[in-house]
Amino acid sequence: MFLLSHDPIPAEQTPAFASGEGAEVRFLGTVRDLEDGRLITGIDYSVYLPMAEKMLAELITQGRQDHGPHEVFIQHRLGLVAAAEPSILIRVRSKHSAESFDLCRWYLKEVKTRVPIWKRPVFAGE
Repeated sequence: MFLLSHDPIPAEQTPAFASGEGAEVRFLGTVRDLEDGRLITGIDYSVYLPMAEKMLAELITQGRQDHGPHEVFIQHRLGLVAAAEPSILIRVRSKHSAESFDLCRWYLKEVKTRVPIWKRPVFAGE
């Protein structure tokens, strides 16, 4: 399950997972106000939507094949995201806590390296 959207990420109102799992890890990434030591007002995220949606679906399938049963929800903001606002949310639920932490980290790395979402910092004064 994933969502690519221009809408803000309501971290406290994310979709619920089915019961029966013992651990949930939630990663919420926010835009920092510095990029390469320079002050920024935000990051402009662009995407090749058809490929990004395909890649996210493939990541989730691969995650379940390689790492066993679990639930995952990934949301990534698009467009201009202001400093201090969330840009990505990843929720993983599995049977054990260590497994959930490892999976959450794996999904974050894979999204950053494989999904065609590009970021352009908007520097203060531009």
